[in-house]
Amino acid sequence: MHEAKVIPETTTRDLDNAIADEKGSQQSSSVLDNHEHVVGGFQRGVQNIEAITLTWTTTSLIVAFCLIWLVYFIQGLIAGTNGSLVPYITSDFAAHSLTATTAVMSSVISGVTNLTIAKIMDVFGRPHGFFTCVVLATLGLIMSAACTNIEAYAASQVFYTVGINGVGYSMTVLIADLTTLRNRALVQTLCASGQIITAWLGGPISTAFLNGAGWRWALGMESILLPSITLPLLGLFMHYYLKAKRQGVVPQRISQPTILKSLSYYAQEFDVMGLLLVSAGIAFLLLPFNLYAMQAKSWSSPLIIIFLVLAVVFLIAAGIWETYFAKITFVPWKLMSDRMVAGACLLGFALFLSNMCWGLYLSSILQVNNNMSVTTASYVVQMYTVVGFGFAIGVGALISRTGIFKSITLYFAIPLTLLGAGLLIFFRQPNGHPGYIIMCQLFTSIGGGTIMITDEIAILAAVKEQQHFAMAIALVSMFSSIGSAVGLTLSAAIWQDIFPKSLAMYLPDEEHEHLMMIYSDLTMQLSYEIGSPTRLAIQQAYGEGQKYLYTAATASLALAVVAVLMWRNTNVKEVKQTVGRVF
Repeated sequence: MHEAKVIPETTTRDLDNAIADEKGSQQSSSVLDNHEHVVGGFQRGVQNIEAITLTWTTTSLIVAFCLIWLVYFIQGLIAGTNGSLVPYITSDFAAHSLTATTAVMSSVISGVTNLTIAKIMDVFGRPHGFFTCVVLATLGLIMSAACTNIEAYAASQVFYTVGINGVGYSMTVLIADLTTLRNRALVQTLCASGQIITAWLGGPISTAFLNGAGWRWALGMESILLPSITLPLLGLFMHYYLKAKRQGVVPQRISQPTILKSLSYYAQEFDVMGLLLVSAGIAFLLLPFNLYAMQAKSWSSPLIIIFLVLAVVFLIAAGIWETYFAKITFVPWKLMSDRMVAGACLLGFALFLSNMCWGLYLSSILQVNNNMSVTTASYVVQMYTVVGFGFAIGVGALISRTGIFKSITLYFAIPLTLLGAGLLIFFRQPNGHPGYIIMCQLFTSIGGGTIMITDEIAILAAVKEQQHFAMAIALVSMFSSIGSAVGLTLSAAIWQDIFPKSLAMYLPDEEHEHLMMIYSDLTMQLSYEIGSPTRLAIQQAYGEGQKYLYTAATASLALAVVAVLMWRNTNVKEVKQTVGRVF
């Protein structure tokens, strides 16, 4: 643990965003020469969390980590349970075909909203951003439980998705604030280790509610559970913020005299124009990857073309605004142009692109080709989460001990992920032993879990100041969402092209009239007996589709190698970013 004495006077920051008030700096310099203090020039949300870590006790730090573990646990439990409930909720409104639409919306929203949450946490404070996410998620759950039609349910999912994803993102930022870079990977994996448990609980809990009280009661229970578990953490931070304020550790600030000046100040602090332009650009970029299949002309549809053009226009406009007009940029150009930041974003993109190339169809493949039950197939699918998180804890401990992370990623994680994806091309044959599939899933789980934690460490190692923690983590999240969208698009395009053609080639003549029904209905595929000519034909068609899915997944990992080569070989034991009592 690192301790720092409470300092009664700190550097102030005026409302015109000057680096520090000269007089305040002179007053505090004689006192703070040999002690840690709140850093002048940072936005107030960052200064507030520094003030908290300067005033609280070791016991409080430990309690904070325990509460963060509980928040991660409840977030994973709710997300897993609701993921299983979605098809039944939409079916209740006779709109099962819109199940995919809710996933589209979630992918787009999660890709852009963390940028806004990052600014809330920087400008107002970490607890404020966290509380905003809890309120939005709770409101979304209440709206979902009370909805009476599919339109109301879709609207509720906007609030829920922004909130529940933001809760997890807020925890990642808080852990970055409460740890040294050396120990960050270890603490992050330990605090998120509850996912190992929740991975197995979502299905049974949702099943129990569906067979009993119904999905509305499940959502109602979650709307009570979420604030009950999360608000104690908020209370802990607010208690020590008020304590720091009473002791004079929080820099004094001048209140704006008028509402107009206050709005102008916060518009500048938030970089509202830049944030809107980037968010709009990313949203228009992601939407075509998710909606093209719903258009009659696919990628040639006028709507899709307009979205892509608007994405380019908004992103170029954002670059111009940030370069020439923004007084406070939400992402400094120096940070964006850093090769390590670019490499971390590219790695997040490549990993999620690769995973989404084959992950969407894995459960169906296991059921059709390997004759697994739904439950058994779900266990194999959940291996990625369970093994990935479990192994990442060991990786975090290794990084804490040695200080290295680039070598672990380049010489261990990426080769293992490549091996797993590459072997799947070979072991995709119908009726092959499922043990080989599980072995490959084990390889990709260990490699992927390691990459996710080292990728976050890489971008935070490139950030020299705590001021940019929240935005750096949001950037990786955004590029990962883009990778997911591209991967899902590739997998859908490959499957919709290869699978029906292969079915037409292998199906017995008497089954050709049922071709489209077999293609579009998993239940019908499973209705044919194992060993029958039709089931063998379906399995052979699955094998053909898998070959291209796994090939695309393996090839896309070449980007991961390039990404890691862009990293500097930083030793995290030598980097100091945080102040106060942190781990």
